[in-house]
Amino acid sequence: MTKAKDIVMAYQKALGKGDMAGARTYLHDDLSFVGPFESFQRPEPYLEALGKLHHIVERVEPRRTFVDGDDVCILYDMVTNTPAGTAFICEWYRVRGDKIGSIRAVFDARPFAPMFNR
Repeated sequence: MTKAKDIVMAYQKALGKGDMAGARTYLHDDLSFVGPFESFQRPEPYLEALGKLHHIVERVEPRRTFVDGDDVCILYDMVTNTPAGTAFICEWYRVRGDKIGSIRAVFDARPFAPMFNR
C-alpha cells in the first residue's frame, strides 16, 4: 500500500461507518470537491451534503483501486434503496501531504436527478 491509498481508504472507512467527524480528519481545510450535482471548496458543506445522502446507500461494492503517486482512483458500485438503483461511480482523489486535497466524482447522474430537482 501507498501512503496516499492508506489515507483514502481510511477516509472511505470512516464514511462507510457514517463517522463524518472521523472522515473530516482526512480532508484539507481547502478541500475541492467536484461532482455531477454540486461543487464545494471546503470540507464542511461537502460532508453535510454526504450526510444527507447517507440514508439512501445500502452498500458500496468496490471494484478497482488505482494509485499513481498522490493520485488514487476508486471505481465502485453504490447500491441504493431508491428507484435509481445501483450507480457505477469513479472517484479521483488527490492527496497533499497527509490529507485529501481534492475529490472528483463522476457517474451517470440522470437516475438521481429527481432527488435533487425538488
